[in-house]
Amino acid sequence: MASERYHRQLILKGFGEEAQLKLASAKVLVIGVGGLGCPALQYLAAAGIGHLGLVDDDTVALSNLHRQVLYTTTDIGKLKVEVAAERLVEMNPEIEIITYPTYIQRNNILNLIQDYHIVLDGTDNFETRYIINDACALLNIPLVFAAVDGYEGQLAIFNIKDDNGICTNYRDLFPIPPKKGEIPNCAENGVLGVLPGIIGSLAAAEVIKLITEIGKPLINRLLHYNILTLQQYELNMSSGSDYTLPHTVADFLKMEDNNSCEIDSYLEIDATQLKQIQQKPSTLIIDVREEFEVPLLNPDLYKKIPMSKLDEFLAQEVTAYHVIFICQHGIRSITAAENFHKKYGTSKKVYSLKGGIAKWRNHLTI
Repeated sequence: MASERYHRQLILKGFGEEAQLKLASAKVLVIGVGGLGCPALQYLAAAGIGHLGLVDDDTVALSNLHRQVLYTTTDIGKLKVEVAAERLVEMNPEIEIITYPTYIQRNNILNLIQDYHIVLDGTDNFETRYIINDACALLNIPLVFAAVDGYEGQLAIFNIKDDNGICTNYRDLFPIPPKKGEIPNCAENGVLGVLPGIIGSLAAAEVIKLITEIGKPLINRLLHYNILTLQQYELNMSSGSDYTLPHTVADFLKMEDNNSCEIDSYLEIDATQLKQIQQKPSTLIIDVREEFEVPLLNPDLYKKIPMSKLDEFLAQEVTAYHVIFICQHGIRSITAAENFHKKYGTSKKVYSLKGGIAKWRNHLTI
């Protein structure tokens, strides 16, 4: 059965049974089972990767379905990792799949990735990408990085030495993390659904090339792809010195952000803190997402003020003392909190829900 399942790649020149056995012995962790993770996982499972780990704490939403091709309408509200695992087992029951319905943080990632040979990062925010990068660099685990935005995608491989002995990581590409709310993700900018399918498939191909040692993987090279023009180009990367990587577990954990991040103008909070503040008198929670965005929140608890109408709102007088801003991923809410603070200064307590609804959906009253 196995030889028949993989026959078309077994007969490839330069592949054969030896490469297939390497795939069967490989352990690959895919972080983010969304637009990039879904196509990558389909092809990794179909190719016969022996052990696949799936990390994602999110549930399926209707707005996911145009690009996250492992899910259907009947899956809405279910955990992505559980649905994905079920579909992948149906596709290939000969492989082992382990699910981790959890949100990546510095205090849990080392335990998650330590037993895997390769990590594929299909996440959609900078904070998590830096955490994944630092953990992989600390444990010397190869990292396949994939990202999409709008009509463009990027792909690279980190933490492997090339023929010249050079080894790069994500911080060589972006040594200075962007400021809070500075760069929106696809939830804010949008993305053409087929694009993550292309980039996710390419990421799966790079994983397979690394494991089987065929071809020329994108080690220390960044591939940039534009779906509108079908143009692509590569950038050669070199290691820099504008950053410090952790050398011990203690160093790694010291870099951890607190659940609440105190900024001059606002306070970043988690869902538990939101509920605590919600019980205080004179509290207003503002959802700055646009009218078309889902999930819909209870209008009795969350006031809808889209970012496109925020200036009109700020022109009015707000009587509440505690003002919490929320959005899909905690990016626009930061901008809103900063703008609100410019008007009211320290006369009010201003907050932003860190990670947004995407992170805390199961903890909010919807």
